[in-house]
Amino acid sequence: MPFLAGQRAWNRGKTKENDPRVRKISETFKAKRIDNFDQWRRNARRIGRIPNTQTPLARSEQLAFLIGLGTDKPLLWQYAVKVTHAVFTKEPWVQRRRHSASVDIGLYQMRLSERLGIPSGGRGKLMVQLPEWIRSDRRYLIACLKGLFEAEGSYSVHAPTYTYNLSFSNRNPALLGEVEWALTLLGFHPERRSYAVRLRKKREALRFIELIQFRHYAG
Repeated sequence: MPFLAGQRAWNRGKTKENDPRVRKISETFKAKRIDNFDQWRRNARRIGRIPNTQTPLARSEQLAFLIGLGTDKPLLWQYAVKVTHAVFTKEPWVQRRRHSASVDIGLYQMRLSERLGIPSGGRGKLMVQLPEWIRSDRRYLIACLKGLFEAEGSYSVHAPTYTYNLSFSNRNPALLGEVEWALTLLGFHPERRSYAVRLRKKREALRFIELIQFRHYAG
């Protein structure tokens, strides 16, 4: 029967989760490897409605910051949401974990790991190396270090002994090596420990805090 103007489509509001007919159609298309959204997706990319995931991400200080990031700190995750939206032109989702102060920031987009230039999986077990475009540009290197230290750094001063400690803690030896290399390249004298890289001299700690604007989040 032909579809008449003003007539409600039978599948409006229905999905494969709530209607067996839609589910059967979806399964048939999947079995036959038919992508019924292919044309729509091509047009949407052409007009900029959805991002083209085939193109490299634009290199920027914001992207470099995200590559080093991950956190449960309130002001930082709010800032990270803004940066994520700016880099990917897509609103990320935010979910608080139960019985924890941690917050997950999520984003679904194809080829994310490849476009970021970092391998997927738990960072603790990877042979991490900063992308060459970050290693070779001072601005990007500083931005990436900010992401790393904001996520896993700490700063303390022991007044009685006048001891300063700006520390990046992590159990990945390769990542610790990258941070140590980057700090040395920028003219600092880091102290390497089994699970940390530290700046212990007052002048260097304060200079690095100013350099990366530690715990300062732009609007």
